[in-house]
Amino acid sequence: MTEQKMLLFRRWDLSTIEIKDSGLKNAICLKPSILPIDFGRSALRRFNKADVNIVERLVNKLMHFGKKYSKNTGRMAGKKDHSFNVVKTAFEIIHLKTEKNPIEVLVRAVENSAPNEDTTRIVYGGTVYHVSVDVAPIRRVDLALRFIADGVKEATFSNPKPIEEYLAEHLILAANNDPTSPSVKKRNELERIAQASR
Repeated sequence: MTEQKMLLFRRWDLSTIEIKDSGLKNAICLKPSILPIDFGRSALRRFNKADVNIVERLVNKLMHFGKKYSKNTGRMAGKKDHSFNVVKTAFEIIHLKTEKNPIEVLVRAVENSAPNEDTTRIVYGGTVYHVSVDVAPIRRVDLALRFIADGVKEATFSNPKPIEEYLAEHLILAANNDPTSPSVKKRNELERIAQASR
């Protein structure tokens, strides 16, 4: 009897995916599982989110709702099953459009949306300076997932087109490093501001 591989959603193989960005190797988790749910085990331990599967982290980010000013209205709070179904369907669409492993497309999208530089405020004697700083790997993944989720939610708010299609299109654009992708645009803008305040 041959040993069966653990496939995500019983379809996608995670063992063949390679993380190209060496800075994100320890921050993107691709541990094999059928349904990536860790039931909040990572919530209270520092840096533990690096051990949470990247797909589950995307699902968690999608559980906020709608426009920036109304993102915690509770309309999506706790609806993890719904978010999982959205991501599952989006993966199917990505596979149909690109014939690639959708998890690999997600990893490329995260790599291309993760900013390397950001700015921080330094108050010195009543004067406020904005100084450019490097971004930690875990925060880079956090920001990338936030940019992807926010871009999708802004686009689908009061729009008849299904969120699954938007998510699939967005991930494909971001994976190709397309400057029209909202998350790549946001990363470029952040890095441009950081470069100006060096």
